Amino acid sequence: MIWSIIVGGFIGFVAGGITKKGGAMGIISNVIAGLVGSSVGQSLFGAWGPSLGGMALIPSILGAVIVVTIVSIFFGKKS
Repeated sequence: MIWSIIVGGFIGFVAGGITKKGGAMGIISNVIAGLVGSSVGQSLFGAWGPSLGGMALIPSILGAVIVVTIVSIFFGKKS
């Protein structure tokens, strides 16, 4: 359980860096984005590639990028 949270945080951190939204996300947001993104990514792309903490890393990162992008579109700051 704790290992999954740590890996989810890492996945969310990487996704935030890829989308350039990582500065606005906190630790809890990174974990949530990573865990939800992992579920989305593995549902869409399958469970291939290296696995850590029960999550396939490449599909999980792709899913987290999708989640972060969608959330930032709907809940991002309007400048």
